Amino acid sequence: MGSLEEPRADERSSKPLGIRWLENARKSSLSFRTHQAVVLIITFLAYTSYHATRKTTSIVKSTLDPQSTKLGFSPWPSTHFLRAVRQNQVANLTASGWVPFNGSDGTEMLGVLDVAFLTLYSLGMYFAGHLGDRLDLRIFLTVGMVGTGVFTSLFGTGYWLNIHNFTYFLVIQMLAGLFQSTGWPSVVAVVGNWFGKSRRGLIMGIWNAHTSVGNISGSLIAAAMLKYGWGWSFVVPGLLMAFMGVLVFLFLPVSPESVGIDHEDDGPIKSPTKEISEPLLVRRTEAKEKAVGFLEAWKIPGVATFALCLFFCKLVAYTFLYWLPFYISHTEINGQYLSDETAGNLSTIFDVGGVIGGILAGHISDRLDARAITSASFMYCAIPALFFYRIYGESSLLMNAALMFIAGMFVNGPYALITTAVSADLGTHSSLNGNSRALATVTAIIDGTGSVGAALGPLLTGYISAKSWSAVFTMLMVAALVAGLLLTKLVVAEVTAKLDAARARMQSPVPEV
Repeated sequence: MGSLEEPRADERSSKPLGIRWLENARKSSLSFRTHQAVVLIITFLAYTSYHATRKTTSIVKSTLDPQSTKLGFSPWPSTHFLRAVRQNQVANLTASGWVPFNGSDGTEMLGVLDVAFLTLYSLGMYFAGHLGDRLDLRIFLTVGMVGTGVFTSLFGTGYWLNIHNFTYFLVIQMLAGLFQSTGWPSVVAVVGNWFGKSRRGLIMGIWNAHTSVGNISGSLIAAAMLKYGWGWSFVVPGLLMAFMGVLVFLFLPVSPESVGIDHEDDGPIKSPTKEISEPLLVRRTEAKEKAVGFLEAWKIPGVATFALCLFFCKLVAYTFLYWLPFYISHTEINGQYLSDETAGNLSTIFDVGGVIGGILAGHISDRLDARAITSASFMYCAIPALFFYRIYGESSLLMNAALMFIAGMFVNGPYALITTAVSADLGTHSSLNGNSRALATVTAIIDGTGSVGAALGPLLTGYISAKSWSAVFTMLMVAALVAGLLLTKLVVAEVTAKLDAARARMQSPVPEV
């Protein structure tokens, strides 16, 4: 089922070259399930590469500016200086680094690079989604990955070219952020094309582990290359990224239609538009010829709500991503302070909890058929989880790890669900009359809005943490509360639908035996 014995010439020409090689070697077409497996593997590796290159800068900061490794990274130099005085580490501030990143304003420059990257990333996301629904996603994703690899490598070449102009590194980071924005709308759109709604939450929850895998692998590669010169920490991930872009070009089928497979061959994983009458099928085909506009996508029911919800979700998640190792190393746990290396290793437990949370959120939302209820419930549970981590995380290392795992599960669970299954669901919303060419645009709107929160959270933490970490956690708990409250209308609608369905089942006549 799902294979093609005699593909038409136009279908054959649209297939990726690698897929045609595999079919020629097997002397038969690949099945629908095999195509699904290829899609999951290729997109998983692709976005792992995106996150691996994204993580590199945070590892190399310690070499570019020694101030950031001894005292933790912050865009505010005065905060570091005060902490250095308290810890008798003022001498470290004058350690040699890479001009223009060492010295009194070196940490601030590194902060500017991060803000510039995230700003262009979030802005570029909107345009990337718009283009992704109008271009061949395989080509678009390939260009984005190769471009990301090129600019990541160009940042590293500053080491050998002996470039000390801050503007060079700033422009490179901005262009890298722009190319990075091509990734998420594209991979979510491709996976959404191949997997129907019935198991989308669970499948995408597992698949979303690429974020943590990319962060971990990026850290390991960058750290391993540092001893050969910090330039290699950028060039090696950049080259791997470009290589993965070539694999995407060769092997990624963007949709069943692109390889000549009808949605009728979907098997147990139903397409949301499968069971409709012939006239609607005709209109669906016509609709697919025209991609949904940016403003029109905002009007799809639920898009604006989930986009704003993700703004606060990513504000919390990215604050932990950028600040958790620093918080751990500067917080007394069971009467002692942990080293930077130990704090960094311990902070990975938050990511592990996030992987489990993403899988649980996806599975629960599939079983309940209620994305909003699941997302809101997780965000509400994140509030006490953050509170208990702040209050009791200092008691012991084991307690800190356990509470961090729970916090990661509840914080990253809805984040993973919204950026994957929810985005794919809304991109194929019933109001589009079967038009599937809104997937990339909807995904870009939701994740692009969330990325603004991702930039704002760490930025605010730079100010607030100088006064009180309790105030930082209060900000995070308020953000989690707002994220949950934003979904109230959708939660009420889902609860009402569930009650109506249950009432209808109770009132239906019982068949006579």
